[in-house]
Amino acid sequence: MSAESNHCDPSPDLLKKLDTLQGVGPRMLQKMQKLGLDCIEDALYHLPIRYEDRRQFKKINQLTDNQHEVFVGSVLVSGETVTNRSRRRIYEIIVGDETGKISLKWFRYRSSWLKKRFPVGQKAIFIGEVKRFSAIREIHHPDSELLAVNINLQQLLQSDPCNYGRILPVYPLTDGLSQKQARKIWYQLIGDFAKRTQSYIPEDIRERYNLSLIPEALQQIHWPDSSTELQTLERGRSLARKSLVFDEFFFLELGLALKRAGVQFEEGFSFKLEHKYTIPLSKILPFKLTGAQRSVLGDIKHDMMAPKPMHRLLQGDVGSGKTLVALMAALIAIENQTQVAVIAPTEILAEQHYQTFNTWLNKLGLTTGLLLGNMPAAKKRNLLKSIEQGDIDLVVGTHAVLQQGVEFNRLGLGIVDEQHRFGVRQRSLLKHKGVNPDILVMTATPIPRTLSMTLYGDLSVSVIDELPPGRKAVMTKIYRSSQRQRAYQQIQQELDAGRQAYVVYPLVEESEKSDLQAATSAAESFANKIFPGMRVGLLHGQMKTDDKDAVMDLFRKGDVQLLVSTTVIEVGVDVPNATVMMIEHADRFGLSQLHQLRGRVGRGTEKSYCILIPSEHYSEDASRRLRVMVETNDGFRIAEADLEIRGPGDFLGTRQAGLPEFRVANLLTDVAILENARKEAFDYVEKTQQLSTIEAIPVKKELIRRWGGRLELAAIG
Repeated sequence: MSAESNHCDPSPDLLKKLDTLQGVGPRMLQKMQKLGLDCIEDALYHLPIRYEDRRQFKKINQLTDNQHEVFVGSVLVSGETVTNRSRRRIYEIIVGDETGKISLKWFRYRSSWLKKRFPVGQKAIFIGEVKRFSAIREIHHPDSELLAVNINLQQLLQSDPCNYGRILPVYPLTDGLSQKQARKIWYQLIGDFAKRTQSYIPEDIRERYNLSLIPEALQQIHWPDSSTELQTLERGRSLARKSLVFDEFFFLELGLALKRAGVQFEEGFSFKLEHKYTIPLSKILPFKLTGAQRSVLGDIKHDMMAPKPMHRLLQGDVGSGKTLVALMAALIAIENQTQVAVIAPTEILAEQHYQTFNTWLNKLGLTTGLLLGNMPAAKKRNLLKSIEQGDIDLVVGTHAVLQQGVEFNRLGLGIVDEQHRFGVRQRSLLKHKGVNPDILVMTATPIPRTLSMTLYGDLSVSVIDELPPGRKAVMTKIYRSSQRQRAYQQIQQELDAGRQAYVVYPLVEESEKSDLQAATSAAESFANKIFPGMRVGLLHGQMKTDDKDAVMDLFRKGDVQLLVSTTVIEVGVDVPNATVMMIEHADRFGLSQLHQLRGRVGRGTEKSYCILIPSEHYSEDASRRLRVMVETNDGFRIAEADLEIRGPGDFLGTRQAGLPEFRVANLLTDVAILENARKEAFDYVEKTQQLSTIEAIPVKKELIRRWGGRLELAAIG
C-alpha cells in the first residue's frame, strides 16, 4: 500500500479546544491549561507517569514494601495526633482486614476533616507507597476512596472501567484536579480521539521494528489491556511507549538529516593545504600539539578540503586546547585568501580570544579585529569598513558580528565558541555572512553522546579527549560556612607562595542587586580585613568594557593577586598562575557551570584547588551536584550526572537550541531507540531524495507541521 493511501492530513478534530470534551467546563479548562494542555492533541500526549493495578484488591499481608499498592481495609483505630522524635505533629489511623493491619499517616492535614472521613469501621480503598520501619509498615498521605460496609468488591471491579477492574493510568496533575476526575476525562478522550490520529512512519520501517500504529499505541499507553504486565509498563518498556518514542525520534532525526543534506548539497570552499602559515606557527609555538589535537585537526582539514561546507562540532573539556586547533583551522582559511569570524558569548571571552589570536597572527604578519556591541561609533565604523574591504584577516567578536551592517569581503570560516550559549539560528546568521562558509562550533561543555546526536545532529562531531601534558587535576573540597577560616588559610598560603586566586559570587536575575552588593562588599572586606596588604580586584558584568579590560589585564600580569568576580569569568579566562578558586553559594550553580568555573584554575603546572562553600540550607539536588564535583574532574562524567539530576529538557535548553520538544522520549533511557530512529531517518532522506518522492509527501507534510519554522537551514520547499 502506498504512503499516500495510508495517510491523510492531521484530523482538524485534534486541534479542537479541550472544552469541547464532556465534563470540561471553564474551571476544568483552566486546570488543564495549567498543565500546558490547549487542544485535544496536547491531551492525547499527556501520558501517565505510572500505573496502578486494580485488577484485584490485595490483602494487607500481600502488600510489598516500597511499592505503590491498592488494597481494601477498615478503620480499626480512629485518628490520633501524635508527636514524633523531631517534635513534628502527625495524624495517624490504623486500618486492617482479616490478614493484618497497617498504619496510615498524614504530616499536613486538617484533623477535623480526617476525623469525619475515617471514623472507626469505615471501609475504604487505600492507595499509596508501603514503607517499613523495623517491624511496622505504614503509608504516608494515602489516596483513598470510601466504600459502603456491605459492598460486593467483585461487582465493584466490573462496574466502573474508569476506576476498577484493570490497570489504571496515574497522570501528572495540578491542584484541584483529582485522579478520578482526570481518568474520566482521559477515558472519554482516548475513546473518541485516539483513532483519529495518524501513523506517518513508513510501513517497512514500522514492520522492521515491530511498531504499533499511533492510534493503537495511544490507546494502550493510556488504558493498557489487562494482559499487559505492570512491570513492563512501569519500566517504560511497553510496545506502545516504544512506538511513540520511535515516532518522536524519527521526526526529530528527519529534520536533522534534512539540515545535513541541505549543507551537503551546497557548494562551499574547497580549501587547499599550502601550509603557508600553519608550519611557521608550529615552529614558534612553545609546545607541541597533543595526539588528540592532531587527530581532530585531521578531521577539520579533511572537511575544509572538501567542496561542500564544513559543519563540525569540536568538543573538548576545559583546558584541552580547542583554541589552538581553531587557530590552525583559521590559518588554513586565511592562506586561501578568505576571512575568518570568531564569535564568543561574552565580551571577556571575546577579548581573551582576540588577545590569543592577535598574538600569533601578528607574528605571522596577519591582521586581527575585535568587534564588540558597545564600541565607540567612529572606531566601529572604521573597523566595519576594514572588514568589508578585506583588510582584516580574522574578526573576533560577540553577537555584534551577526548584526546587520557587518559585511565581509570573503568569509571562508566561521568559528562559534561555547555553542551551548548560541542556538541554531545564530549559526544560520553566521552562515549568511558569506557564501556557504565552513562552520566550526566549539564547546567546553561536555555533552553525552545521545545529546550531541540530538542537539547537533546536523553537525559532524570531533572530540579532544586528552589534556595537554603538565595539566594537573584540580582538587575540590566542600567547606561549610562555619569552616570559612580554613578556606581563607588555604587561599593565604597560595597568595604567600606568589600565586593568585579567584573568589566567585553567583549572579541571578531575581536578586542581582543584592548579589552584586555581596561581591562588592566582599572585595572591600578581603582587601581591608581578611587579606590586608594583598592587591584585590573586582570584576562584574555591569562594569564598562574598558574597566573590565583594565582589571583583567592587572590580574593577568599578577598586579592583582585576588580577583573577586561574578560568573563573567565562567569561560575562557586563562591565567596559569591562578591556583585556587573559592565559589560562594556553590549550591546555586548548575554542575556544568561549576565545572566551567573550576576550569579557570589548574591551567599552569602548580597543584590547584577549588573550594565550594554552599549556603546554610540547600536542596538534595544541590548536595548531589557538589558531591559529583568532589568525586571527579572528568567533564563527561559531570555532564552525565548533570543530565541525570536536571533531566534532558533543562540540560538541552531545547527551545533555545531550536529543536522540537520531547513529549514521550527520554534521552537518558531511550538511547537504543534514538540510534535506530536516526539510522532509519537518515536512510529515508537519502532514499527519497530529500523527501521529494510521491511516497514521502505525507511524511514531509508531517515533518513541517512538527518542526514549524525551525527548518530554515534545510531547503525542503
